[in-house]
Amino acid sequence: MYAKALTRGFLTAGVLASAVAASAQGVFNMPSGQTSLQLVTVGNPGNAADPATGSLYGAVPYTYKIGTYDVTLGQYTEFLNAVAKTDTYGLYNSGMGSAFTTLGIQQSGSSGNYSYSVTGSYSQGVNCPIFDVTWGDAARFCNWLQNGQPARAEGNGTTETGAYTLSGATSTAALMAVTRNANATYFIPSQNEWYKAAYYMGGGTNAGYWTYPTKSNSVPTNVLSTTGTNNANYLDQEYIHYGNGGYTDPTNYLTPVGAFADSPGPYGTYDMGGDVWQWNEASSAGMARGTCGGYFGYYASNLAAGTVSFPDPASATRYTGFRVAGVPEPGSVTLLVAGAVAGLIFWRRWR
Repeated sequence: MYAKALTRGFLTAGVLASAVAASAQGVFNMPSGQTSLQLVTVGNPGNAADPATGSLYGAVPYTYKIGTYDVTLGQYTEFLNAVAKTDTYGLYNSGMGSAFTTLGIQQSGSSGNYSYSVTGSYSQGVNCPIFDVTWGDAARFCNWLQNGQPARAEGNGTTETGAYTLSGATSTAALMAVTRNANATYFIPSQNEWYKAAYYMGGGTNAGYWTYPTKSNSVPTNVLSTTGTNNANYLDQEYIHYGNGGYTDPTNYLTPVGAFADSPGPYGTYDMGGDVWQWNEASSAGMARGTCGGYFGYYASNLAAGTVSFPDPASATRYTGFRVAGVPEPGSVTLLVAGAVAGLIFWRRWR
């Protein structure tokens, strides 16, 4: 009987530890050939702010996680198909289907029976960053992740509660009043969280900051290369002057997340400079939210540390997407302790 009790206890401990680990990871897995949503850890808590910004940006007193990549067209399409058959709060914007000729998201059907698919001739369009999203769209995506990615209509327990309490907020004023809830596990990064992940050198609490989010103080080149160590998707002024267009990809404009495989940021993120601007939680004058990182259609100066833009949070353009941040996973020691406690409880119960 003791053997049976011990076996059951250890099995329960293992199941509990696995469940805790799965819950903590919350990885949004995509089909083969599509990029899944992954998070990397940003450590060095208590780091100094960037003195080049008047010590305004970059200081974060805790460890957190942030998306390895921007949220992709494929991931956002999964989100739409799960919650937006009626699309009460306008999670789909028409520009998603028309802003680019070779990639986008198409809405089909009628209200109550909408469906969504990635369309266009570009074979890697599904892995390009989502665009034409408002700040509210990004917040609702985070809520959906926090709620376990349910396949239910937009509302409480899907898009309106979780990391943020939106309660139908779609206007500028209503979105500006939204703040991150204390129990948030997936959320839009704050200005400091985004900035630190992009530019902080790491390795200590006073390590300094890179100028560009490719671990470099030199201007990146805009050549689409998997082996170049300092590359990003932006508009190169020099090429414009020579009449060559200047775009990284003059056909598709956007590049797949992680395409610059040897140009990661200091904590292992990709594309924090170029491709699309990325929403953060910063606010300005009570009427605008922050975006950082620059985009495919402007110069390298927009990729540099300290560059911040403040658009209307209710606006959606082909230049703006987002990435998700989150709380750190519990360490292996925590999981072992949880498992041991569960095993001890069962052993005592069956003595």
